[in-house]
Amino acid sequence: MRVTLSDEARRYIGRFDELTGVTPRDCLVEEDRLVFVVPPGEMHEAIGPGGRTVDRVEAELGRGVQLVEYAETPEAFVANALAPAAVRAVTISEQNDRVAYVEVEPADRGVAIGTDGRTIETARRLAGRHHDVDDVQLT
Repeated sequence: MRVTLSDEARRYIGRFDELTGVTPRDCLVEEDRLVFVVPPGEMHEAIGPGGRTVDRVEAELGRGVQLVEYAETPEAFVANALAPAAVRAVTISEQNDRVAYVEVEPADRGVAIGTDGRTIETARRLAGRHHDVDDVQLT
């Protein structure tokens, strides 16, 4: 699937790459934060020891940064997008729409939803952009 990036997102991706050595696959530009989708296996490098690298990126870019690790399957990708919530299972239903039904630990339901629904909304946007998923719902 092809993801279209704005010029602003491309600039942030370039700067993130300069600061971390990791080239993100995608960037969502939000009012107060940036969400980067990093290649599989490169999350550790993007975060850095003790979180110092991502902290430096936040300071340099003047915004909060959220990282999501890319995955080839929509199930794994949705689970990664909802981290750090403990996801038990993700099922993709293809009735009329393509919907990811996510089962999370009851204690982590709030984490999966996020403040004002931001985490699950980000998961919806990213799943749609990368895996043609129309909706993400918690079960």
